[in-house]
Amino acid sequence: MPDPTDQPAEPRRYNPLTQPAKYLMEAVEDPLRPHSYDGIREYDKRLPRWWLMTLYGAMVFSVVYWAYYHAYEFGMPPAQALERAMAENAERMARESGVIDDERLWKMSGDARVITAGKVTFDTTCAACHKPDMTGLIGPNLVDHEWIHGGAPMDSVKIIQEGVLAKGMPAWGPLLGKQKIAEVTAYIFSHHKPGEKILAVPGWTPPGGVAPIAAPAP
Repeated sequence: MPDPTDQPAEPRRYNPLTQPAKYLMEAVEDPLRPHSYDGIREYDKRLPRWWLMTLYGAMVFSVVYWAYYHAYEFGMPPAQALERAMAENAERMARESGVIDDERLWKMSGDARVITAGKVTFDTTCAACHKPDMTGLIGPNLVDHEWIHGGAPMDSVKIIQEGVLAKGMPAWGPLLGKQKIAEVTAYIFSHHKPGEKILAVPGWTPPGGVAPIAAPAP
């Protein structure tokens, strides 16, 4: 049986708090534990370096994460980022599916790219009757608070699509399609604001000497 006093010198172990680099990087021999059971002794095994580096890295990351998102609020919290992403996805899906409603059209009326596209359509198809500044000629004024067929964006979409032939308004739906109709409606309502007053009027009287133009060919 080996003499318990005849033991090799304990190898040097670095302190992980005061010498972290050497503790992680220096190769050392694992020491034997002092106890013995039936002549069997065991090594005092240190944790694997990759495990320790993962642990310390996670600790550092958690501190940086807490400071960045919660303590000093440099970044948007993940919950808010998720809500924004979901709202953007819902809006994109609605746009791609062709679903158009008043809320969507009001949002489009604040989009510079949509307004620019809508103005092009208005100038080429609508300005002849409503004037380029939309103050009304053959067709009614579109920038005041008086509306003949309803003052909501979807009311205008319906009129542009289906027309009112009895009053000289042709149906532009077959020629323009949903996208251009939505854009020109957004352009019109970019000159209005949600919640503004709406005055219902029976009709529009063109200025003297102005005659309606022929409806566009299908």
